[in-house]
Amino acid sequence: MKIWIDADACPRAVKEILFRASTRLRVPLCLVANRSLAKHAGPLVESVVVADGFDVADDYIAEHAAPTDLVVTADVPLAARIVAKGGVALDPRGELYSEESIGERLAMRDLLSELRDTGMIQGGGPAPFSMSDRNRFASALDSLLHRMLRR
Repeated sequence: MKIWIDADACPRAVKEILFRASTRLRVPLCLVANRSLAKHAGPLVESVVVADGFDVADDYIAEHAAPTDLVVTADVPLAARIVAKGGVALDPRGELYSEESIGERLAMRDLLSELRDTGMIQGGGPAPFSMSDRNRFASALDSLLHRMLRR
């Protein structure tokens, strides 16, 4: 088992929770981004910097993640790719992507994108990351990792 982090947009608080979980449970962790990241000490932490470009980090994660791995991402299309190949994906707010929910999440993402593109709605994006988001993620991660490690 390995934890993959779509690190470009992952909140720092989530990364810190993941580093602690990786160390505590002795699970390798890989941050993937298209820019250099701050160094993180530890024999289980790896950073991969991919070429700059649309979905390059996502493609790397989708290609390298195994069905026994956990992928942490807010990117719904990447999560859909992981779930489609039998993997496990968790968003940074603690919501598990599932076969049942991924289609609806993709459709909503596409609809909102289209509405923004046509000017029917302004702005967009998620609300600021909050302490309750952090706590929800930590709780979901803990139960998910323990369940995955028991397999």
